[in-house]
Amino acid sequence: MLPEFNDLNSFRTALTGAPDPDASAAQGAEERNGQLTKPPGALGRLEDLAIWYASWRGDARPQINAPQVIVFAGNHGVTAQGVSAFPPEVTVQMVMNFEHGGAAINQLAKAAGAKMDVHALELDRPTDDFTQGPAMSEEELLSALRTGWQALDPQADLLVVGEMGIGNTTPAAAIACALYGGEADDWTGRGTGVDDAGLANKTRVVAEGVDRHGRTDDGLEILRCLGGREIAAMVGAISAARVLRIPVILDGFICTAAAACLAQISPSALDHAIAGHQSAEGAHGKMLEKLGKEPLLSLGLRLGEGSGGALAINILKSAIACHSGMATFAEAGVSDG
Repeated sequence: MLPEFNDLNSFRTALTGAPDPDASAAQGAEERNGQLTKPPGALGRLEDLAIWYASWRGDARPQINAPQVIVFAGNHGVTAQGVSAFPPEVTVQMVMNFEHGGAAINQLAKAAGAKMDVHALELDRPTDDFTQGPAMSEEELLSALRTGWQALDPQADLLVVGEMGIGNTTPAAAIACALYGGEADDWTGRGTGVDDAGLANKTRVVAEGVDRHGRTDDGLEILRCLGGREIAAMVGAISAARVLRIPVILDGFICTAAAACLAQISPSALDHAIAGHQSAEGAHGKMLEKLGKEPLLSLGLRLGEGSGGALAINILKSAIACHSGMATFAEAGVSDG
């Protein structure tokens, strides 16, 4: 059962007190993997994925039956600075598309057998422009964190979180720059496709935001000052999954920026998470390296919505199908040498 939190300190406490993976299940999964009808290591990374998943589910022979995809949507005051090729109204329009089943993520979630939920966070009230002040107040941040925390289905056995928010590669780049240092242009990309002038303007905005709010190792303060409601909701959902030992597949650049805020709170905060893919956004790979996450896929995606994470569900399902469904040498009557 998920605990409630009333302030940022109790949120931190819930995360840092989250349970570890089940060592007994991990050992059992490793032993089973060694008995399956294949040469040792022949399934490569699929074997590691299956053992990792088993450890978090507390079952040496697990199944994936109830994956959940959650898409959070938010609008950003910083779009007034001209950082996106699209207007903020598109966020509202795309939420309607999600709700009517017409977006790419709807198709990918369906193909993966995943339940999909959509949560729009105050789209008529964008966050504040972070070049002028903090993007959110503490209460606004807490509200968004709670939205994500409560959006997780406790019966889910796998989680993918995605986002929709015009301009949100700008706060993601600012979060990365504030967390990891370097210059704004190290972390700022073209997002939905701004031209050279647009990229220069976007880089300026990221630099101004980071300069205004400073660099700190407090991931929640960086999230409050530079983030957005949908990014904070992803943080809440990933955290809830950690508390309930539900494995997570991270999506692209923006989702990874949300996850990076958590990594600053606890070194084990993302042990239950794997990277679904490396997106076409230039700095995504660099951020994954900082988090020590090797992506499962690299397909040139830059859509967001949870699309890369949803695609990776079937990779993990296949790993579990082999691990839990294959016969052992003894069961198959095959000599193991």
